[in-house]
Amino acid sequence: MADSTWIDAVTRLRSARRPGVLVTLTGVRGHAPREAGAKMVVAADATWGSIGGGNLEAVAVERARALIGDPTAAPETITSALSDKAPYQHGVQCCGGEVTILLEPLPVVPAVAIFGVGHVGWELARILARHDLDLHLIDSRPEQLDAARVAVLDDAVARVHVHSIPLLPEIVLGELPPGTHVLIMTHDHAEDAALCDAVLRHGEFGSIGLIGSAGKWARFRRRLVEEGGHSPETADRITTPIGLPELHGKEPAVIAVGVAADLLRAFEREQATRAPAP
Repeated sequence: MADSTWIDAVTRLRSARRPGVLVTLTGVRGHAPREAGAKMVVAADATWGSIGGGNLEAVAVERARALIGDPTAAPETITSALSDKAPYQHGVQCCGGEVTILLEPLPVVPAVAIFGVGHVGWELARILARHDLDLHLIDSRPEQLDAARVAVLDDAVARVHVHSIPLLPEIVLGELPPGTHVLIMTHDHAEDAALCDAVLRHGEFGSIGLIGSAGKWARFRRRLVEEGGHSPETADRITTPIGLPELHGKEPAVIAVGVAADLLRAFEREQATRAPAP
């Protein structure tokens, strides 16, 4: 497909939460169909751009698709001679030169949704924004997500999605991608309870965390089981307290650091479970 630049293709794959590989011609000696710097993007069922066609490109696409199937894949290089005496799999390419190709996996990044961007939620958002992930910020109070406050995240590594929902923040759940890690930490216990019920009913989420005390969770859990019709096992998908128990500070920044660290461990566990068997 040639209707997009490679940058557009990378953006398209990320938005669709599809893995891919960025292929770059990093070195050229002698004659070759394209100059160093040529790029293409490979997905499981499509390509964008070209590094020169022929056997060279076909081998690169084949290897890129093998990397797509390996969630632990790392960047790698291929060196190929463009000679009729060189090994070939997809037709002879005899330009006479030699090229080096860099293949960089473009994995599907983790997604995190923070419901409630108050003191702790805001500190957590600032930490997570420094990581390559999709970060959804949801709050029923418009002032918590106004442009001036969120502007501090303009240079974020994460892709930040802002959802200001005045009445029913739980409707955002239907917009979150499968596997999103959900954190419930709003200013209102009634809102927290509604979100706990809704998140257990909607979609396929990753971890589900609720900020609060043991007493708060005991009340919530009883309501979820006795009034909400959830089984005890379903209710126990929600983790509370959140963060690292060995961190005892109650300052928002301390809590946020613990929650972020626990999330990073969850991301690593997810990657490990997706890894192919040796």
